[in-house]
Amino acid sequence: MAMGVRSPELLMKNIIPVVMAGVLGIYGLIVCVILNGKMVKPESGTGFAGYSQYNGFAHLAAGLCCGLSSLASGLSIGIAADSGTRAVGAQSAMAASWKKMGFTGDAGGQPTSSGDALFVGTVLIQVFAGNLGLYGLISALILSQMDYACESGN
Repeated sequence: MAMGVRSPELLMKNIIPVVMAGVLGIYGLIVCVILNGKMVKPESGTGFAGYSQYNGFAHLAAGLCCGLSSLASGLSIGIAADSGTRAVGAQSAMAASWKKMGFTGDAGGQPTSSGDALFVGTVLIQVFAGNLGLYGLISALILSQMDYACESGN
């Protein structure tokens, strides 16, 4: 059953992976804008291109670095979010059924848990998985700064 139907109070908590996946797309957009600004047209009349093969391959490497690391990050965020969402939902359903049976959750005077410990752990796993995409963005920014201009006559 869908989590929004079974536990509507947890709906906003389950939006976090969607936002994190959107951030990965923004990383790609940032690299795209930077690389687009570095591409130059050939000089008119001469046909001389100032955009070298070195620049082309460096920009290809930057795009692949950002894209593939974001792909890996998205997969790991998705797997962690799926498992975490199911676990948090099951914990919420179990706590609700215990309350219906009359259990208060007090285990002999020990402090009761608010049930957020599992959610916090799930979010931490997703944040660390999202860092893979950030590392790819940083590497792509470094690669995009590589530059070699062709000179006429060479």
